[in-house]
Amino acid sequence: MTAALALPQVQRTRYTTDLALAALAPASWGTTYVVTTTLLPPDRPLLAATLRALPAGLILLAVTRRLPRGEWWWKSIVLGMLNFGAFFPLIFFAAYRLPGGVAATIGSVQPLIVALLSLGVLRVRPARAVLYAALAGTGGVALLTLSSEARLDPPGIGAMLTATSLMATAIVLAKKWGRPESPLVMTGWQLTVGGLALAPLTFAVEGTPSTVTGENVLGFAYLGLVGTAIAYALWFRGIDRLPATSVSLLGLTNPMVATMAGLLILGQTLTPWQIVGFTIALGALVAGQTFNRSR
Repeated sequence: MTAALALPQVQRTRYTTDLALAALAPASWGTTYVVTTTLLPPDRPLLAATLRALPAGLILLAVTRRLPRGEWWWKSIVLGMLNFGAFFPLIFFAAYRLPGGVAATIGSVQPLIVALLSLGVLRVRPARAVLYAALAGTGGVALLTLSSEARLDPPGIGAMLTATSLMATAIVLAKKWGRPESPLVMTGWQLTVGGLALAPLTFAVEGTPSTVTGENVLGFAYLGLVGTAIAYALWFRGIDRLPATSVSLLGLTNPMVATMAGLLILGQTLTPWQIVGFTIALGALVAGQTFNRSR
C-alpha cells in the first residue's frame, strides 16, 4: 500500500522536474531581445540567426558524434527547417515589421494551434480547461505587451503567424515521431540543418560584418550556447516527456521573461494594465500546467 501511494508522488515530482527544465528554454528566449539590443551588431538579423544555429549545431555534432540513420535523415531535415531554417528568418522579418507587443501576442496563440494539430495528427482531444488557459494566456500577453501605438502590418502579421504555426507543427510532429537518440543529439542534427540553410541566405542578403567587437562575440556566444544549444535540448526533452499542450503553454514564459528583463536591465516600467496582463498570463500558465499534470 505504501509503495502504491508513493508512486503517484514520484510521478508528480518527475512531471514537475520535466516541466521546470523545459520552461528554461522559452525563459532563455525571453532574454534574446535584451541581448540583441545591447550586445549584437545592429541590423544583422540573418547573421544573428545563422551564428545562433550553425556553430551550436556543429559543436553538438562534434561532441555527440552521431548522425541520423534511415528515415531520420529526412525527418531531421523537416524538423530542422521548421524549428530553425524557416522559423528564424520569419521571426526576424516579423520583428522588423511589427512592434514587439504585436509579435508576442501573435506568438502566444501557439498553444491553440498545437491543440488543433494534436486533434488531427495525434488524435488527442485537448481538455476545455487547457483551451481556456491558452485563451486567457493570449489575453494576458496582449495586455502585457500591446500598446495603443501598435501598428498592424499585414506582411509582418503573416510572417509571425506562419512562424508560430511552423513551430507548433514541429512540436506535434516531434511528439508523433518520437526520438531515436537523446535530445542533445537531435538538437545537433536540427541546428546544423537550419544553420546550413541560413548561411547562404545570410551571405547573399547581409554579407559579412566589417568589424566584430568583444561584446558581439559575448552576445553570439550566449545566444548560441545558452539560448540555442542548451535551450533547445531542454525544449526537445520536454516535448518527448510532456503533453504537447503543456510544452506549448510554456511559451507564455517568453514574453513574461522579456518584460522582466526589460524592466531590470533596460530600465523600462510597467503600467497597471501590464501588471494585470502579467498576472493573467502567469495564472493561465500555472492553471493549464496544473490541469495537465492532474490528468
